[in-house]
Amino acid sequence: MNRQDPLPTLYVPHGAPTFALRPGAAGAALSARARQLPTPRAILVVSPHWDTAIPTVGYAERPETIHDFWGFPEALYALHYPATGCPEAARLVSAALQAAGLPMATDASRGLDHGAWVPLRMMFPEADIPVIPLSIQSSGDAAYHYQLGRALSGLPAQGILIVATGSITHNLRDYQLAAMNGGQTPAYVHEFARWIADQLAAGNTEALLDYRQRAPEARRAHPSDEHLLPLYVALGAAGKTATAERFHAGIDDYVIAMDAYAFTPGAQQ
Repeated sequence: MNRQDPLPTLYVPHGAPTFALRPGAAGAALSARARQLPTPRAILVVSPHWDTAIPTVGYAERPETIHDFWGFPEALYALHYPATGCPEAARLVSAALQAAGLPMATDASRGLDHGAWVPLRMMFPEADIPVIPLSIQSSGDAAYHYQLGRALSGLPAQGILIVATGSITHNLRDYQLAAMNGGQTPAYVHEFARWIADQLAAGNTEALLDYRQRAPEARRAHPSDEHLLPLYVALGAAGKTATAERFHAGIDDYVIAMDAYAFTPGAQQ
């Protein structure tokens, strides 16, 4: 793979599983953004739904579509995303992690969970770009995942598009309460999403890494923070001089902030 102008790194919402059936404005934004991108050599997808003790790279040549949810409409279980894997690109990911001194593992059978295939199906519906999954470590914090991203920062210049997925707010108990109480969105959902957007626009990485202490109602926005951790992988992978663009903002299912970001690497990484 020859070096080129680096691709942006992305953090996109994967929503509830029903996002696949009702893409709405967020799905339209993901599709539109993907059409603006140069065709990547491969996609490295980081989903909060693959959580391991150490970073693990998927090497499956034909990763299966994992329907890792229960009790949803039957139409969801009929959806598939038949992307291929790419051992060559997976080796580049593994080498980048090893060069950074990070422990890592490989998995020859891991498929694509709904955190991966739901947004990718909207962005690249032909499934004609190879996909490599990379796990998160919920035992690690925001700073850990930022450093994980930094280890991957050479990949966008080698044609690998990094797509991290999750949601800016993720409190399933509050979803249940909102559904029972007339569907009103709690104020913290807007406040937290706005705080994240403001810090990213200002390039205030220090505050972002300390979000659980500094952001409004951080622990309510993320009782556990696995759905925000991929944001830090995308941010770190874009480099210290990256610029952030929020290309979608909105709320689905009362409490899920569906904000989407592109991070464009700067001249010096």
